[in-house]
Amino acid sequence: MVDGVSVLEAARIGIDEVDAAIGGLTPAKRHAAQLAADALHRGLAQAASSAEQLGNAGGDRVLVAMSGGVDSAVAALLEQERGAEVVGVTLKLWADPQTDGAKACCSPEAVLGARSLAHSLGIPHLTLDLEEQFRRRVVAEFVSGYAAGSTPNPCIACNGEVRIAAMVDLAGRVGATHLITGHYARIVDDGDGSLLAAASDENKDQSYMLAALPPGLLERVRFPLTELTKPEVREIAARHDLAVARKPESQDLCFLSGQGKADFLQRHGGLREREGDLLDRSGRTIGRHRGHHNFTVGQRRGIRVSAPEALYVLSTDAAANTVTVGPRRDLMARTVQLRNAVLHRGGARVDAVRLRYRSQPVPAAVSVNETGSHAKLEVRLGEDFAGVSPGQTAVLLAGEAIVGHGTIAAAA
Repeated sequence: MVDGVSVLEAARIGIDEVDAAIGGLTPAKRHAAQLAADALHRGLAQAASSAEQLGNAGGDRVLVAMSGGVDSAVAALLEQERGAEVVGVTLKLWADPQTDGAKACCSPEAVLGARSLAHSLGIPHLTLDLEEQFRRRVVAEFVSGYAAGSTPNPCIACNGEVRIAAMVDLAGRVGATHLITGHYARIVDDGDGSLLAAASDENKDQSYMLAALPPGLLERVRFPLTELTKPEVREIAARHDLAVARKPESQDLCFLSGQGKADFLQRHGGLREREGDLLDRSGRTIGRHRGHHNFTVGQRRGIRVSAPEALYVLSTDAAANTVTVGPRRDLMARTVQLRNAVLHRGGARVDAVRLRYRSQPVPAAVSVNETGSHAKLEVRLGEDFAGVSPGQTAVLLAGEAIVGHGTIAAAA
């Protein structure tokens, strides 16, 4: 069936095509067609992960990132409806027997689901295996961050350093003009080039999670769901009888699906429960805890200390295995120190910062004006902010556009 055909033509072949080619299988024997199709797509995945050109440029061909969920499925559908030639790709990032693969967006199970969905739409499907890079650049940093007493944000690192760049490269190698994703975000032009901005649906806006994308990549990326809300996306999927129209969303990190963070950190980082002191601001011991890595600055739950007013985590000390707590007023900060910061535009244009995924922007100014990378950068806030957490990402804004980002190192 695949002898002499192009990679993209071979990528259209799935279980149904194999079944039909041999005249049909009984339900009990249909697994044989799946084995054959899986073997084919493993070979195609090798080609996708190579540096080889897999398709000729020309025409309106796009590569759509398909996770097996409703957003990416509708993104592919909308591109088809506007007349584009669509190629689907799914990333294999994580395989762990403790992970609920049915809920994870990048598991082997997710790859199979996305492939089936792509084929139901008549779309060729490729798998891009980035598991080694993901383990090294995302999961290892996640584990080491918690071990050091910070709260890393792995999704921003994954999007900025692993996923998008690899798919944009594959788009070029299959002859596609753009990478299409189902993210809720906008791309705007401020006169100096493309920048990210928030989507129309504030409840689903994912621009914060995409903040580390270099502006140069944005020239090759499109977000067709920009002006849609989640209910509208589900309605489109239902109208076209897509099986994922009502598929629930996972709220976990993809590599945590179906398991707790504490269990994951113990298995992959050796971070076991270890009793330590709960301290007040004066250094007085007021209680005990089971490991600094279980706490995040700003956290209220799990402190388990009786006090006249609610207590929050103010800081953690990994070396001493202590957690310092206090009232909410002691969380307030006006200055934030960043490390590994990047400015896409001059610092004088920064007028606000987002310090958490779901937080509102805070008026702000930065300490430098030069564009580029900065080992250290200070952000001065225009108002108090409670719970600035080391390890999280600070997203720098100029109006509606994201003009920089950095990792929070400390606050005062």
